[in-house]
Amino acid sequence: MQEVAVAAIEQTELISAIDTVWVSICAAIIFLMEGGFALLEAGFVRSKNAMSIIAKVFIDITFGGLAFYIIGFGIAYGASNGWFAFDTGITDGDLGLGLTVSNKLFWFIQLGFAIAAISIVSGAVAERMKVWAYALYVIIFCAVLYPLAANWVWNPNGWLAIRGFNDFAGSAAVHAMGGFAALAAAIVLGPRLGKYDKNGNAVAIPGHNLPLAAVGGFILWFGWFGFNPGSTLGAVGNWELIGTIATNTFLASAAGGVSTMFYTYFKYGQIDITMTINGVLAGLVAITAGCNVMDSGSAIIIGLIAGILVDMAVLFIDKTKIDDPVGAIAVHGVNGLFGTIAVGLFASEDGLFFGGGTELLLTQAIGVLVIGSFSFIITFIIMKVMKKTIGIRVNRSEENAGIDAVSFGVEAYTTFE
Repeated sequence: MQEVAVAAIEQTELISAIDTVWVSICAAIIFLMEGGFALLEAGFVRSKNAMSIIAKVFIDITFGGLAFYIIGFGIAYGASNGWFAFDTGITDGDLGLGLTVSNKLFWFIQLGFAIAAISIVSGAVAERMKVWAYALYVIIFCAVLYPLAANWVWNPNGWLAIRGFNDFAGSAAVHAMGGFAALAAAIVLGPRLGKYDKNGNAVAIPGHNLPLAAVGGFILWFGWFGFNPGSTLGAVGNWELIGTIATNTFLASAAGGVSTMFYTYFKYGQIDITMTINGVLAGLVAITAGCNVMDSGSAIIIGLIAGILVDMAVLFIDKTKIDDPVGAIAVHGVNGLFGTIAVGLFASEDGLFFGGGTELLLTQAIGVLVIGSFSFIITFIIMKVMKKTIGIRVNRSEENAGIDAVSFGVEAYTTFE
């Protein structure tokens, strides 16, 4: 009897060890995505503001990481009443998620999700937002706003979790949350100087280093294979599911790139490579919610739609005079919305197209619309308050000169004569 007990303990420890290694690797890969955000966004803006983007991503990680540790994680995964929890810090004890890893390691992988969500906003406010105002918003977002959405979606007692909402790795909780916050912030900030001519027509402001942006895109692409498969939170017993998730993640992203290439070629007469980068990312965002419940054919269809949708969304946003230098709203907000709803259509068991009826579709629509509206409205209010008090936008001369030289005393590139 004692030998059986010892064997059971050893098996439990072995499972925990394997799962700990798996989650640690995935968490580290997710953390590397911040380098992708930094390079992508820096490449898509002008050289005079490249270092300000790097600074904002560092703020996401440092200020946002500490805020999520001290306050945010407890709000997300503490004892929830369905809408929020009153705990702070890393909650002790069983979180009700069936974890085979420590709560601290679970916090670390969740940290990657939190700072990814806020990094979406950094691109939309590029080239014109004050650094300390941005830091304040990062703290609020990672301490309260994102954790509330995570509570609803992933806390076992969250109202959306109880309803059966399927947002496996965060098309809604991460991407729509960040994308609609980016939309609100961009509206309150207003467009960059020179973005629109006297007739209100959009003027192209090209990024200064597109190869740099492409490298950032590749790093984000790589990071998604920690982001989605890592959301299994364990390797033991999940080998087949992990394969499905990884395959669906790739297929949707590749299809997004293909459809963007064809769409831009037939629309403009040539392939738009910058938009293709965003097309791949759009496919990744769109599949993130349902990568665990779809077959490969559905993943390809979702990616194809996302790759076209992102270009259409960028053009529409431009026409509404909302200035988003990197396309964050279109990639993450619009396709986070689409991808979440797509689960209700394409899920292999409960999706509308597979005989599952409308119940899941309704749940998916309610969930993502609530999350998107919450993120937009609260961010809009916070930005308005900060605008009236501490100010959120750099002055005209600083914007013309470039934030790097004025605010940081450095430039991205130095010319030696």
